Amino acid sequence: MIVVHHLNESRSQRVLWLLEELELPYEIRSYQRDATTRLAPPELRQVHPLGKSPVLQDAGETIIESGAIVDHLIRRHGAGALQPASDSAGYTAYQQWLHYAEGSAMLPLLLKLYVSRLGEAGAPLQPRIESELANHLGFVNGSLKDREWLLGDQLSGADIQMSFVGEAARGLRASYPQLDAWVRRFQQRPAYRRALERGGPYSMAA
Repeated sequence: MIVVHHLNESRSQRVLWLLEELELPYEIRSYQRDATTRLAPPELRQVHPLGKSPVLQDAGETIIESGAIVDHLIRRHGAGALQPASDSAGYTAYQQWLHYAEGSAMLPLLLKLYVSRLGEAGAPLQPRIESELANHLGFVNGSLKDREWLLGDQLSGADIQMSFVGEAARGLRASYPQLDAWVRRFQQRPAYRRALERGGPYSMAA
């Protein structure tokens, strides 16, 4: 049985969505953030030393990092679904999106969140953060021009991995219409809605 160690309001929501798209049976073990610190509870360290979510357990393997989890589930259980063939022209772009989500795109969003808590002390950093946000969100927005999904007319693991980026940018999406339409599109998918029902409250689905 596939087990997802799922933290509320976190990147693990997209793992539940992927499992629903693949129609795989799985078990959820749920954890709640500390209401004050917003940190994961110490119990997650019993699953993996980093104490972060998501963590996937599958056939005796414990896997961390959303991109690695998405790649693992699709390769092992996808039966060719949700990714281009490895010898196709689209496979390199697919892999690029898997890595880009956390390697580059999430950084300015996280900096905006954390630096905003510094008040005036963070003011000198704001112009650079805003510039990087415009750079990355503009790139994603442009990549979605004239297409429904990141690789074209078919949903893939790239969209699922990148979904948290789009949702985390919810206060900024009005300036990026293709990005906003993409988020609204995937949030209406039946598998996405089923994942919400199983995963519990998730404010970024609004």
